Amino acid sequence: MYRKTVATSFENSAVSRRRLVLEDAWGGIRLWRVWFTLGWSDIVQRYRRSVLGPFWLTASMAIMVVSLGLLYGQLFKVPIADFIPFICVGLIIWGFISSILNEAGGVFIGNELFIKQIRLPYTVYVWKFVWSKSIIFAHNFIIYLAVLIYFQIWPGAPLIFVIPGFLLIVINSLLVSLYLGMISARFRDVPQIVAAATQVVFFLTPVLWKPELLVGRRYVADWNPFYHLIEIVRSPLLGHWPSMSNVMVTLAVTVLNFAIAVAFFPRFRARISYWV
Repeated sequence: MYRKTVATSFENSAVSRRRLVLEDAWGGIRLWRVWFTLGWSDIVQRYRRSVLGPFWLTASMAIMVVSLGLLYGQLFKVPIADFIPFICVGLIIWGFISSILNEAGGVFIGNELFIKQIRLPYTVYVWKFVWSKSIIFAHNFIIYLAVLIYFQIWPGAPLIFVIPGFLLIVINSLLVSLYLGMISARFRDVPQIVAAATQVVFFLTPVLWKPELLVGRRYVADWNPFYHLIEIVRSPLLGHWPSMSNVMVTLAVTVLNFAIAVAFFPRFRARISYWV
C-alpha cells in the first residue's frame, strides 16, 4: 500500500512538472509582445547616445569581412569575387551562433530582478535573448546585400531555403539558451568554459577557409556540426542548395538539443529563481 501511494505521488508530481513546462512554453509564445519589447529595449539601452547605435557592430563586421577576405583570399589563392561572399556570409552566421553560445549563460542571471519580482514564464527571457541577437543579425545582413550588389551576384531559387534554414538555427538557439542558462545559473564557471570552447570551434569550422582546401582531411568539416548549421543558410545565400548531409545533421542536432532541454527544464525549472 505504501509503495503504491509513493508511486502514485511520484507520477502525479511528474505529470504536474510536465504540465507546468507546457504552460511555461506556451506562455512564452503567448507573451510575444513582452519579449519583443524587452529585446528591443535591450538594444536601445546598450547603444543609447551612440551615433550609429548597433550599426557600430555592422561597421566592424564589414571591416572584418573586407580585410580578412582580401588577406585570406591571397593566402589561399582563391578569387576575391568568390571568397569575399563566402567569408561574409560565414562570419555573419557565425557571429549570431557564437553570440548565442557566449552569452546564453546570462539568460536567467542577467534577468535576476525580473525573475524575483515579476511572475513571468521563464521562456520569455529565452525568447527575449534570442530576439535581441536576431536584431543584430538583421543589421549585419546589410553587409551581405552590399556584397551581392558589388559582385553582381543573384542566388536564384536556392534563396527560398534561407528562411527554413535560419528557423532551424533559431530553434537550436532557443533550446541551447534554455539549458545553458539553467546550467550557468547553477554553476557560474560554465560561461567561461563555453567561451573558451567557442574560440576553438571557430578555427575548426569552415568560416575563414573553405572545406575544399582540406585535401584528404575533409572529415574535419564533415564531422563538425557547426559547419552544417552554417552551411544550411550559407549555401542558399550563395546560390547553392544545401546538401542532404547538411539538412540531416542539422535536424539531428535539433533533436539532440530538444532532448537535453526536455531533460533539464522540467526537472530544474522550479530551482531557477533560487540559483540566480
